[in-house]
Amino acid sequence: MTTVPAARTASVPVPAQSTYQSRVADYWNAEENPVNLELGKIDDLYHHHYGIGAADRTVLDEPDAALRRDRVTTELHRLEHAQAELLASHLGPLSPADRVFDAGCGRGGGSVVAHLRYGCHADGVTLSTKQAEFANEQARARGIDDKVRYHHRNMLDTGFETGAYAASWNNESTMYVELDLLFAEHARLLRRGGRYVVITGCYNDTYGQASREVSLINAHYICDIHPRSEYFRAMAKNRLVPVHVEDLTEATIPYWDLRKDADHLVTGIEDTFLSAYRNGSFQYLLIVADRV
Repeated sequence: MTTVPAARTASVPVPAQSTYQSRVADYWNAEENPVNLELGKIDDLYHHHYGIGAADRTVLDEPDAALRRDRVTTELHRLEHAQAELLASHLGPLSPADRVFDAGCGRGGGSVVAHLRYGCHADGVTLSTKQAEFANEQARARGIDDKVRYHHRNMLDTGFETGAYAASWNNESTMYVELDLLFAEHARLLRRGGRYVVITGCYNDTYGQASREVSLINAHYICDIHPRSEYFRAMAKNRLVPVHVEDLTEATIPYWDLRKDADHLVTGIEDTFLSAYRNGSFQYLLIVADRV
């Protein structure tokens, strides 16, 4: 496979996609969900993931309907940004000369967070042409497009330079791909001693097969949630050694409780997430691994 320099890569055609990958691309090209867009408008950081931490539920007590809506939106965004900062905090130590890789970057918020924290170069990839164009426009508006770039590519076969990255991550995007293929690509891209971080929902296979709630989440997002054990098996196979594992399930429940009560942002899946987290069949996990 021909490789190209990581820092100066223009978008290239995405490798041949499966029917499933084409469906995923179509889904995200068409997606205009307020829970993603309205939150990002607050500070032009668009996160395609969920939040963590104690929620300020007093925002629900605001009597003015318009102000209540704004306060709830702001609080949910604060919780999502806290999740992005937690992930970024595990990528370092990094320098402005380092490069990082954002696999399944969505509208680009995670790459911006990493760049603002470390000053590093970032490459994000997504199957969605619409997301890549949006994220690149955001980088240009911030004046950071010389260091933060987004590409319409497949995270399983990026074409980026082997060993060029000091750190890489997936933030709630692993459920769209086979883990063996994904971790093989991360291991190829990372230099020896490089850091990989993932935050993901996974089903708790000590309970057996995926629960009804997990199946409903799969159907809602057109994804295939993996069992917890599969992450560690596939990492071990691909030279990624976990150095830190954290169960964020309890930390994310306040976000979902608040979102369930945010009438202008509900998507109909909130109760399913809460049931799955509370009955133990679904977990929100942070895994940090070193490439050996």
